[in-house]
Amino acid sequence: MPITTILVGNIPTVVVRPVDRKDLLRFLRNGHVYLIGDLPESAEVTHRDATREESLLWHSARELHRIWGGDEDQFFGIPLSPSTDRS
Repeated sequence: MPITTILVGNIPTVVVRPVDRKDLLRFLRNGHVYLIGDLPESAEVTHRDATREESLLWHSARELHRIWGGDEDQFFGIPLSPSTDRS
């Protein structure tokens, strides 16, 4: 699948590269509490293809992951901006 941006309330929040649609849906389901953080439970979580800049950030983070010896196949994604509460 292409590199994908997860939006919370229309704000780009995370850039991920799921293996397939099932992987993406599992991440959205399991990561819902993390993704909405301190927003109301009803916050809308959507996704779209990443922009060029978001893709470059994802590739850069993956390279850093590989440099320290991380398994390239196990790298999934990165947050785009810090949040005060991502419980």
